[in-house]
Amino acid sequence: MPNLAECGSDYYRNTDGVCVHRPSAGPGTADGATALCTDGSYTYSQNRRGTCSGHGGVRAWL
Repeated sequence: MPNLAECGSDYYRNTDGVCVHRPSAGPGTADGATALCTDGSYTYSQNRRGTCSGHGGVRAWL
């Protein structure tokens, strides 16, 4: 498995080994997002399990 640092600071490696953008908030961040977290941040998660777990859970799937 490649080094986790290869994903970049704004990304994480998901359970499938794919680099995914970390949840973010602000104008334009919904582009490509898969869910809106309870804390208002958007996530780009590719799996429903654990999505927004550090952000209060999922408010809405997009």
